[in-house]
Amino acid sequence: MTKTLGYAAQGATTPLAPFHFERRAASPRDVQIEILYCGVCHSDLHIVRNEWQNTVYPVVPGHEIVGRVTHVGGDVNAFKAGDLVGVGCLVDSCGTCPDCREGLEQYCPTFTLTYNSPDAHTGKMTCGGYSNQIVVDQGFVLRVSDRLHLPGVAPLLCAGITTYSPLRQWQVGKGQKVGVVGLGGLGHMGVKFAHAFGAHVVLFTNSPGKTADAYRLGAAEVVISKHPDEMAQHLGSFDFILDTVAAPHNLDAYLELLKRDGTLCLVGAPATPHPSPAVFNLIFKRRRLAGSLIGGIRETQEMLDFCAAHGIVADIELIPIQKVDEAYERMLKSDVKYRFVIDLASLKPAGAGV
Repeated sequence: MTKTLGYAAQGATTPLAPFHFERRAASPRDVQIEILYCGVCHSDLHIVRNEWQNTVYPVVPGHEIVGRVTHVGGDVNAFKAGDLVGVGCLVDSCGTCPDCREGLEQYCPTFTLTYNSPDAHTGKMTCGGYSNQIVVDQGFVLRVSDRLHLPGVAPLLCAGITTYSPLRQWQVGKGQKVGVVGLGGLGHMGVKFAHAFGAHVVLFTNSPGKTADAYRLGAAEVVISKHPDEMAQHLGSFDFILDTVAAPHNLDAYLELLKRDGTLCLVGAPATPHPSPAVFNLIFKRRRLAGSLIGGIRETQEMLDFCAAHGIVADIELIPIQKVDEAYERMLKSDVKYRFVIDLASLKPAGAGV
């Protein structure tokens, strides 16, 4: 076992604090990684505060991990010590089900999440990237290019692939009109990717103050969604809309904007359900209401390679781990542009120098 230092929540209402625990010793298939940066996802807040009613405490969050390999097992041939790598939301799956065989491990019925998930190797709960190191099976480790700004790479491991995957699945590209709902951690990546794929991108936001950023990120138009007249100008005109908002809201307002055979895809995960959409908004235009969950390992690597080729990273604010609770409160107020990333150099044992 390997002694590890992290930050953990001991309960739904307690602040995160230093926490000592043990990682498993690296097996022949494992990669041991020194964590350099870890993004702060809205899912972290949901889990820490038990908003999904499935948290096992103590919990060490974090599934947007960028680090450097320190050791590899004897059967590992794709990585070596010194390599820059990433770890996303998954660290294991069955490997044999139809989803796994198709490279869609995120739909495996027995996948293992990076944190707050039963670990078949140890019998304990997994611990995430708010820590100084992690040990991961080589099949769930991803190559990271040194050409990219590494703190900005971290959110690609969740926010990036969560938006990239549905845009690829529904073949977003040139000649299409594509909407992105919300300009937060997910939404800003959705705008960047849809623009990079050549679509005409329209950003929907309740915040007029985000207009300039939306254009900077690649939007061709911005619609203030609380203004009915602006929404009405786009009725029946969209091929695809990516809804990234992680709070319950009226889906009918966006279904009405789709063309016949258009798709509204949900990737935000609210703590309580959305109001049910009107059936007529679906059946009269053969519209689709869909969802998408992160991406498989193969597609995540494809996304990272695409980002390296096109110079795409997340817009981030780098913070020390001691400010993570403050970051949660600011995230709830949308007071971040557009993803917090923890610099793990700030994580030091008690009594260590500054």
